[in-house]
Parts: sequence; C-alpha cells; structure tokens
Amino acid sequence: MGLLDGKVALVTGAGGGLGETHALLLAKEGALVVVNDLGGSRDGSGASSNMADGVVDKIKAAGGQAVADYGSVSNEADAKAMIQCAVDNFGKIDFLIANAGILRDKSFKNMTNDMWDIVIDVHLRGTYLTVKAAYDQMLAQETGGSIVVTSSTSGLLGNFGQSNYGAAKAGIAGFARCLFQEGLKYGVRVNVLAPAAWSRLTSDIFPEGQNMEELLSPDKVSPLVVWLGSDEAKDVTGRTFMVAGNSVQLLSWQSQAVAVKDNTDGPWSVAEIGEKVRENFDKWPKGIQPTARPFE
Repeated sequence: MGLLDGKVALVTGAGGGLGETHALLLAKEGALVVVNDLGGSRDGSGASSNMADGVVDKIKAAGGQAVADYGSVSNEADAKAMIQCAVDNFGKIDFLIANAGILRDKSFKNMTNDMWDIVIDVHLRGTYLTVKAAYDQMLAQETGGSIVVTSSTSGLLGNFGQSNYGAAKAGIAGFARCLFQEGLKYGVRVNVLAPAAWSRLTSDIFPEGQNMEELLSPDKVSPLVVWLGSDEAKDVTGRTFMVAGNSVQLLSWQSQAVAVKDNTDGPWSVAEIGEKVRENFDKWPKGIQPTARPFE
C-alpha cells in the first residue's frame, strides 16, 4: 500500500533531475504517472523522446504504471494534451507538479531580449498553461486535487546573473499565492516549492569538490513534494517550502514597522521619512537569506 494509491499525477520536465525523482517516488507510492519531458538541452534547445521514455521504463521495471508525454509546457495545445493524456490513460488527474524549466543565465548587462523571453516563456507561461489545464480538469471532475509549482530562491531571495530566471520564479510564486485562494472553494490545493538540488540544470552553479551531488541530491526534495499530493496533506495549501538536502523550511513573510503615524495626520516630509529609515537601519535583517527560527 502506498500513500498515493490510485492517484493520477503529471510531472512536467520529468526526464531527469528533480522531475525524475518526483516521478519515481510518486510511482513507488502507488500513483499512476504521466512523465512529461520535451527532451531538450538545459537551455531549452532541441527535443527527444529518450528522456521521458527512460523514466517510464524505470517506473515499469519497478512494477509501477506510467506513460510518456513529449509536449512543450509553453505550447497551449501541448499543455492541454498532457492533461488529456492523464485522462485518456488513467481516467483523471489528481496531482500536477509543474517542474519543467531551462536556464539562460547572464549578467543583466549582457542580457538579451531572447534570453529574457524564452526563460519567462518556459517557466512562467509554461507553469500557467499546465496549471490552467490541470485546474480546469480538476474543477470538471469535482473531486479537488493538488498542484505544486516550482519557484526558486533566485526568485524569492535573489541571485547574481539570474534576473530572467528570478523574475519568472517570483512570478510563479505570486501566481500560486493568488490561485490557492480561489482553489479553496473547489478543494484544489496549490503550494510552492523552492528547491536547492544538484542536477544537470544546476551542476555548474554549485561549488566543485564538496560532494554537492550527494548532499543536495534531488531525491531528498521529492518526499515533501509527493506527500503534498496525498490525502494527508488535505489542509496544506498556499504555503511556500524551501527544501535543500534533508532540510525542509516553511517560508512565510513578516513585516517590520519602519515609520508609522496616524493616517488622520498629514504625510511625512521627505526629511522625516529619511530620518525614520536611518533610525533603525543597522537593525535590519542582514543579507538575503531568511533567518531560520523554531515554531512558537
């Protein structure tokens, strides 16, 4: 017995890396899996059926059930066809993991419109198109469902040389934070994953010689993601999880007052607001990384 017995799941970009480990663990937990991958290189060029087929073969060899899909997440017809593939083969869709992505990293000084557009197209538009197709099908089924979208610390916290990628990933997180509120009415959960994992997409980003391939193995990210598709997670929605190695953190936003006075008063002067900003500047959080703290 698996935690997802009878569930039907689609994973985009599942031909390798995080998508592959998601798909393999889904199948191990009893899910029927649609393995989507365009089969291109990490910059989005090219296409091949080999990557998706290879993961399907692994699932079947382990006794699971899966079918391959080779569509592009940024193509509307392909996105709809992925969901239809799940329905045609397994009768429904319960769980979408929007994982597909590419990289075109470059400092903003050297960024081109083409580099910007294709990353936004695959990540942000691709997430929208696949989520839209899955969401519509889930509403038609009237049995709810689970959606996990993939953001990044580059979008939530920032990273040098990834202005295009970070913009797309921030957009994905904002999209999910809005959609989950609408999904409450229909029992459709929407959560955000911000992973740090070694894969062909990130292999040259992490430092060499520090065993990152093992320490940040993608199969350490997948357990939380797969659990979010289970009935045990029925009350978890609208949340953002950062997962790196075996560390799972819940990311939530906090505000700190910088300058406050009664709204019946007139506006601050420029000099006054400047003084208020400088007053506590040295106490502001340092750096871009969030501070881990226990639940109280």
